[in-house]
Amino acid sequence: MTTESAHTMTATHTQPLEGQIPNHRAAQPAPSVASSSPGTSPGASQGTGPGGSPTAGPAGSASLKSAGHVIVDSLVAHGVERTYVVPGESFLDVLDGLHGSDIETVVCRHEGGAAYMAEADGKMNQRPGVAMVTRGPGAANAHVGLHTAWQDSTPMLLFVGLIPFAHRDREAFQEFDIKAWFDTGAKRVMVLDHAERASEIVAEAMFAAMSGRPGPVVVGLPEDIIRQQVDPAPHPVIPVAAGGMSTTDAEALATALASSSKPLFVTGGNDWTQEAASQLTEWLERHHIPAAAEWRTQGTVSFDSPSYVGPIGYGRPRPTYDLLEETDLLVFVGTVPGDVLTDGFVCRQDWNKKNFLVTVDPSLRGRSGPVSRQILAKPDAFVRDLVAIDLPLKEEWKAWTARMRAEQTSFATLPPATPGDGPAKMDTLMANLVPRLPEDAMVTFGAGEHTNWAHRYFPTRCYASMISARNGSMGYSVPSAIAASLASPQRRVVTIAGDGEFLMNGQELATAAQYGATPLIVVMDNQEYGTIRTHQERHYPSRVSGTQLKNPDFGLMARAFGGFGITVTRDGDVPAAIDAAFQAIDQDGMFALIHLIVEQRVRAY
Repeated sequence: MTTESAHTMTATHTQPLEGQIPNHRAAQPAPSVASSSPGTSPGASQGTGPGGSPTAGPAGSASLKSAGHVIVDSLVAHGVERTYVVPGESFLDVLDGLHGSDIETVVCRHEGGAAYMAEADGKMNQRPGVAMVTRGPGAANAHVGLHTAWQDSTPMLLFVGLIPFAHRDREAFQEFDIKAWFDTGAKRVMVLDHAERASEIVAEAMFAAMSGRPGPVVVGLPEDIIRQQVDPAPHPVIPVAAGGMSTTDAEALATALASSSKPLFVTGGNDWTQEAASQLTEWLERHHIPAAAEWRTQGTVSFDSPSYVGPIGYGRPRPTYDLLEETDLLVFVGTVPGDVLTDGFVCRQDWNKKNFLVTVDPSLRGRSGPVSRQILAKPDAFVRDLVAIDLPLKEEWKAWTARMRAEQTSFATLPPATPGDGPAKMDTLMANLVPRLPEDAMVTFGAGEHTNWAHRYFPTRCYASMISARNGSMGYSVPSAIAASLASPQRRVVTIAGDGEFLMNGQELATAAQYGATPLIVVMDNQEYGTIRTHQERHYPSRVSGTQLKNPDFGLMARAFGGFGITVTRDGDVPAAIDAAFQAIDQDGMFALIHLIVEQRVRAY
């Protein structure tokens, strides 16, 4: 008599109900139920290797590999250097494949931290960042990073271990509907129901994440399917189209620029290379045309460039807000005028205005306001064609750019470096920190009023030197700084965190210590959720409710995690704290944290 257990395991090897798939890399067939003892997996006759991974099956199948190992091989073939994981028994075979592979496995302390690190990794590189988590609770915790990748247009893969195929729709332990959970906030949600498609699924996921408007892709991995033996032949990398300017596009843009007296470029998104950023900057400077940066993407056009005129987004300085209405031609490159750039779909809504939108996304998702012309191109392809357009110089362009540049220079001028006699100040910290930063310094941060000191003063001189969450997600600062430090260990990485957001993922300091990440972490402690308090005072003045905090000693916490930590309460101690932090990073090779306790209601601007 067939037992329930034997029947269940047999179902694991049946074809999913969606239909048959052409079998180009066939999975090793499982023995029949009759050859298995009750309660024993039919695949058990293949034997298991270290960690429970399947070994070679019947004679002649020595070249087979488990689907989980093939997934790792395929990630290596796509250039993935590290993956951020919180382990689970649902994807043990993939973890086994990572053992000894060329991919560094960064073990994180919370799935939200792992997802944020992968998202930041995707912002810094020309391929998706990769995170791996387990089913149910693990997937739920990782969702915050997926939403960040979706709204920030960041290429990212989230691998989620799943229950065995045979256990589906039975309210199995930690079961959930992966497509119902993620389908509205990911470019694709894929489930590996056919082991022989393991390499293909990786290639398709990589392609989906990078093609068109970049974004996150979720891949579900049933724990029994990834253990099946398959032909390890890799699926080819799928090329991603970059688009470009057609002849008519180039003519239309040249004509619009020639007739414009106050043109403005706005750069944004995460789909650039440094080469394209440098070429665009040189072209803008040669023609005396200004460029602003989309909120939290500063650095595409260098902070020091005479063409750079500041950031546009929440908390923007008034001059760059006025720019959007004053300019007679806006050229958005790598982004579109959405909610944040238009101040809640208010600014630049007149359809008589001229807006050229350069994006490879034909749907223009998130766009608000007029569209004079869309140019279907990724930034690199657009810049490649743009530099061939040479325009006669206009004196009015020079005056327009010089005026806006002067306002940005004034806005970004550092406050006095000499400390005052009272409580510690972020102004003093920035005034003493910025002059000590190298040309390629990076800054990361999450969400809150503390970020405005970075917007105003941090010198972003190259692409991807500002890594942040444009969806306003708190808790991003520490994970993103760790990912940045691991990706670029030779660069100075600084993160500016608020006391509210720091504790959302501050435990990832353990990850920094474990893997040798060495960011400088500044925690601005004003004992409140400052941004919400500001809105509260605006709408419910003098009725403080639900925004106040009592904090631990973050400097002591940093030391407990194995780094350098110092707590500063007096302004006069700020310069020495920076000296000590840099000494710990440069000489002792550890992360450093400055816990800066400041007064409430002090803002960057």
